[in-house]
Amino acid sequence: MTAIHHAAAQGFSTQADAYARGRPDYPAALADWLRGTLGLAPGQVAVDLGAGTGKFTRLLASTGASVIAVEPVDAMRAQLSSKLPDVQALPGSAESMPLPDASVDAVVCAQAFHWFANEAALREIGRVLKPGGRLGLIWNVRDESLPWVAQLTAIMTPYEGDAPRFYKGDWKKVFPAEGFGPLALTTLPYTHDGHPEQVIVDRIMSVSFIAALPAAEQDAVRARLHAVIADDPTLRGHDTVSFPYSTEAYCCARL
Repeated sequence: MTAIHHAAAQGFSTQADAYARGRPDYPAALADWLRGTLGLAPGQVAVDLGAGTGKFTRLLASTGASVIAVEPVDAMRAQLSSKLPDVQALPGSAESMPLPDASVDAVVCAQAFHWFANEAALREIGRVLKPGGRLGLIWNVRDESLPWVAQLTAIMTPYEGDAPRFYKGDWKKVFPAEGFGPLALTTLPYTHDGHPEQVIVDRIMSVSFIAALPAAEQDAVRARLHAVIADDPTLRGHDTVSFPYSTEAYCCARL
């Protein structure tokens, strides 16, 4: 299996529980996008590539398509299998999927493609897709127009190092890609509602390069997150807070 980035390998292994608790789900309207834009329906096969703990897998399965989850991190894949025992979960990477040629109707990457946006991964995705099959790329993007959300980014940024990040846009450099049509974007609003310890603290602590920090530095980050919650008047004293996102869903077809 192709080696994965050290931040993902270490951080996602040690903080799989926090990832499962703190990562947001996806807007209900995204199910319509999966059916309409990706064309998923009963009788078809979809791969959830970089499936993690299965946050997106359940929505993918709601289309009626058969879902195969491919995830390289054992701890993440164990979380997925414990929650979704009926989903086939396989070890594998974007550059090496244990699947036959032209065997699936869609490959979908939720919160994942920036980790493996390279020509080898696109060749492998093209290999397993049937002609006319679809590649879907999905991210929940934080709405930093709110001051407290911008503060969270400011806390995280000094630690990111060389970890691939969606917002940098480097993943787009592999497009246009040989064997694929143009990317089309759909944007959907989404809000993650819940206790601040879950939707803010667990969410940030599950970020790969934060989760990979030594314990003392993780404690320092956690303290700064609690300070944001205590200081912001829209968060302070609330048992339920709303974390705003914009869900970006991209699609392109295998030619």
